[in-house]
Amino acid sequence: MTQVPLTHPSPTPLGMTSVLRRNMQRMRERRAQEEANASLSQRVSDAITKFAGSMTFVLIHAVAYGTWILVNIGLVPGITPFDPTFVMLAMEASVEAIFLSTFVLISQNRMMASAARQADLDLQINLLAEHELTRLVALVDAVARKLGVEVLAAEELEEIKSDVSPEAVLDGLDQLET
Repeated sequence: MTQVPLTHPSPTPLGMTSVLRRNMQRMRERRAQEEANASLSQRVSDAITKFAGSMTFVLIHAVAYGTWILVNIGLVPGITPFDPTFVMLAMEASVEAIFLSTFVLISQNRMMASAARQADLDLQINLLAEHELTRLVALVDAVARKLGVEVLAAEELEEIKSDVSPEAVLDGLDQLET
C-alpha cells in the first residue's frame, strides 16, 4: 500500500465567518438574558462590588480616611479631634470590610456558577466534536482501505477510531494528583 503524507499548508484566515458572528451574538444575548434574570440582591451586590473595585472608591476612601486622621491628630485648625485613639475609625473600617467581603463573595459565587456552566458547555461541545472526529476517521479509513491507501499504522488508527472516555481521563488525572 502507498503512504500518503498528511501535511497541507495552513489556510489563510479570511476573517470571521457568519457562523462565528452568529455564535458570538447568541452568547452576547445569553449573557444579557442572564444579567436581566439576576435577582435584585445579585444586581445590588454586583453594583457594589464593581464600585468597590474602582479607583473612585479608592480615592473617596483616601480622602475620607486621610481627613479623619488629620482631624484626629490635631492638624486641622478649628476642628476638635473627635476620635483621638482612632477606635471609631477602626470600627467603621471593620464593619465596612465585613460588608464588602460579603458582597464580593456573593458576586464571586454567581461568577463561579456562570463559569461552571460555561465549562460544562465547553466540555459537551468538545466531547461532541471528538465523537464526530472519531466517526470521520473511521469513515476516511474505510474509504482509504477501499482505495488501497494506508494512511496510518494500524495500531494508531484503531486508537484514534475509539471514543475518548471522559471518566477514564478524569481517573487518570486523579491518579496523577496522588
